[in-house]
Amino acid sequence: MNEIGNVAVIDIGKTNAKVALVALANCVETVVLKQPSIIAQDGDYPHHDVGALWSFITQSLRKLNETAHVDAISVTTHGATAALVDASGNLALPILDYEFDGFGEYRDRYNKLHPKFSETGSPRLPMGLNLGMQIFWQQQKFPDAFRRVAKILMYPQYWAYRLTGIACNEVTSLGCHTDLWSPVKNDYSSLVDQLHLRPLMAPLRGAFEILGPISSAVAQATGLGRTTQVGVGIHDSNASLVPHLTKSTKAFSVVSSGTWVVAMAIGADTPMLDENRDCLLNINARGEMVPSARFMGGREFQVLAGDQHVKISDPDISAVLEDGVFLLPSVSAGSGPFPDRQSNWVGSPNVAQRNVAASFYLAMMTATCLQLIGAKGDIIVEGPFSENDLYLKMLSAATGLPIVADKSSATGTTIGAAMLFGSDALAVSRRKHSAAPSDQSYVAYARKWLKLVAS
Repeated sequence: MNEIGNVAVIDIGKTNAKVALVALANCVETVVLKQPSIIAQDGDYPHHDVGALWSFITQSLRKLNETAHVDAISVTTHGATAALVDASGNLALPILDYEFDGFGEYRDRYNKLHPKFSETGSPRLPMGLNLGMQIFWQQQKFPDAFRRVAKILMYPQYWAYRLTGIACNEVTSLGCHTDLWSPVKNDYSSLVDQLHLRPLMAPLRGAFEILGPISSAVAQATGLGRTTQVGVGIHDSNASLVPHLTKSTKAFSVVSSGTWVVAMAIGADTPMLDENRDCLLNINARGEMVPSARFMGGREFQVLAGDQHVKISDPDISAVLEDGVFLLPSVSAGSGPFPDRQSNWVGSPNVAQRNVAASFYLAMMTATCLQLIGAKGDIIVEGPFSENDLYLKMLSAATGLPIVADKSSATGTTIGAAMLFGSDALAVSRRKHSAAPSDQSYVAYARKWLKLVAS
């Protein structure tokens, strides 16, 4: 295989889909194309509009190849999503949106099958966030269609299959709160056998493996050469970990921000994880267990800030810190470290002050997640929140740990996915925030927030 210089990364998030060209020598995005991730509402249930996504992917690959030669393609997507593929390679059923919550009586039936947290590291979650719940419902609700299923593919591997015609699965997506994987056994969970799914699960491959070249049909649709290699694919939060897995032998944590904020601890003493507070075990690209906790921070900030571009002044920040303006959890109830709480405001902020307090709220929620997983050492923040100075400063004050803002890309998932093709280079613009004596107002605010939540 020729040396790989440029990797096209297909990065499908819950909110946006992106195709980016990454120069592997220095791990820099040179071209980025985006569109919203569309949830179609027609048919029996809300589902991912794979037709629109596939058109976007192929057109984007063609544009990237016109800019610079594309040597390889890597795929990363959000979790809690699977494709049920028939013998012809088509979908036997539409790909269910994990925010669907219309399972009705099937929820109670599934709860009786739900494997123990000690087996899977996968907590009981609302909506369709446990992938096993989705598959059980589809199996029971649409038996005729389900009988046509020949392969069950995790979402990154579905797109890799569309590109190559080669079916496989991979543990980072299988291991993210699906109920389908047992990290202790390093095998499928008891649920897979209870539902008789094992024969349908595509063969396992490693995240660092090359799956194969693109198909002739994809080459024709995109203009890419037939030797263009496609990787196996990886879960997005775990893609964020890839650049950091070989960088340090010391304990550290990565906070991956996007629609979800996922805190992952590496090398720390793992506490007893609380399955009732959205703690879970992720599996990283090397197949290792990673204590994790999360909340829907990106979605929450979108709800709180909307499309407003509000100018925030120093007096606005001082007013929030000194007058005691607080946003308490949870904006997105049902998940995160405070799943049973409804958010409320303390104080009467103006629009700018609400944005300040929202950033502080997100930092305190992140700090709580980090505390739940026993985080130690540097905290590396990647993704959109790495650009939010108020968030970073409050996170530093709340944790007392060094905060490293990783500004290598708008989403670290893209760089991590590209690095699966072998690069050790990572050009990163970073700055550290620390809870210095001059920031005692932030420390005091963090303590007060925790006291209000506890009361």
